[in-house]
Amino acid sequence: MLRKITAQLLKWKNSKYRQPLILQGARQVGKTYVVLEFAREQYDNVAYINFEFDKDAKAIFENTLDPKEVVPKIEVFTRQTITRGRTLIFLDEIQLCPPALTSLKYFDEFAPEYHVIVAGSLLGVAVSREEYSFPVGKVNRLTLFPMDFEEFLIAAGKVEFVDKIKQCFETNSPMDKIYHNMLLEQYRQYLVVGGMPDCVAKFIETNDYTLIRATQKLILDAYLDDMSKYNNKNEIKKTRLAYNSVTAQLSKKNTRFQYKLIKSGGRAAEFENAIEWLALSGIITRVNALDIVKKPLDNYKNIDSFKIFVSDVGLLCAKNNVLASDVLYSADDLNDFKGGLTENYVCSQLACRDHTCYTWYSEGEAEVDFVIQRGGKLIPIEVKSAQNSKAKSLKVYIQKFKPEYAIKVSANNFGFESGIKTIPLYAAFCI
Repeated sequence: MLRKITAQLLKWKNSKYRQPLILQGARQVGKTYVVLEFAREQYDNVAYINFEFDKDAKAIFENTLDPKEVVPKIEVFTRQTITRGRTLIFLDEIQLCPPALTSLKYFDEFAPEYHVIVAGSLLGVAVSREEYSFPVGKVNRLTLFPMDFEEFLIAAGKVEFVDKIKQCFETNSPMDKIYHNMLLEQYRQYLVVGGMPDCVAKFIETNDYTLIRATQKLILDAYLDDMSKYNNKNEIKKTRLAYNSVTAQLSKKNTRFQYKLIKSGGRAAEFENAIEWLALSGIITRVNALDIVKKPLDNYKNIDSFKIFVSDVGLLCAKNNVLASDVLYSADDLNDFKGGLTENYVCSQLACRDHTCYTWYSEGEAEVDFVIQRGGKLIPIEVKSAQNSKAKSLKVYIQKFKPEYAIKVSANNFGFESGIKTIPLYAAFCI
């Protein structure tokens, strides 16, 4: 299946400023598959080590971090001849071998001719610990997210519709009604299946939502296991409680995160480490509210007011035991959940485009779901789960901050009117 990050990997390979590359991302998003496929297409061979399975490989880095001594040991261990520029050295689950992570500094300084990629599902958690000597300034970094809706369409064999969507997005021209309705149906399928590559592959092959749900449950179980294995003992229960609360709070009309809903009397001091663990693992994304809409946005975020979204909408549906049929046919029973689910979907599409999302609200007056910086401009985005012609919050925001334009994402067709660019839900990946 096509992953758009491959283009970035190729750019990395050909760059004269190339450094060892760290590929981050939550568990099961496809990091290993992407790198091995990239190696197969772009290199003569790959020297691959997975520290989760190849436990003896840690000995390679025990007594030395010098590439001149490390590379021959990798050759012996992997039984691969390593040729500069023609062999990819791929170290997987590197968080389990801290010295290997530190060695990247020396590959950058003394052996830049070697092509090295490392990956880890919980690398963000691991490098925050004191025992890790992170090679600051000595590595390139990329993050792999679950497949976005564009990649989902391509996997489903609907490449021609990707081009139609992009054309309509750029020109603000309505999509043909037949195609529009079909793509909304595809979008609802994506909400159920999500973007985890294993789930997408099984869906394309079988169209069996029961099989997809079983696969999602296995991924969720793996997340719970990680919370136990790679966490402080005092934080395990808090992290699980926080994760359960995140998915539950997305079922409410007000999606602003509240610590008191984790448990009665819950406070930030008790659960902020748990939230940070979930964010570092790539399982959740935190979207802070803005006190002032002004560049640079990060300087004006409110650290005490935020929304939390999970990395994958399919996993969100599975975690909440939402029936596939209720999502596919927009059951009224899901009215409260639809808002949070749709916001979560848009947030994940924006994350795949490397947007940092913020939210803005004026108490009792308006709330804009997302504010991003796009093309150097600060753009507000309002999200609706169905057809909706009203944009009250956007109008309040426009009057107050006068952006060049605003975006409304809903089930409506493409269009542009009164400074508001309307795009259908299936086109969120274009933003």
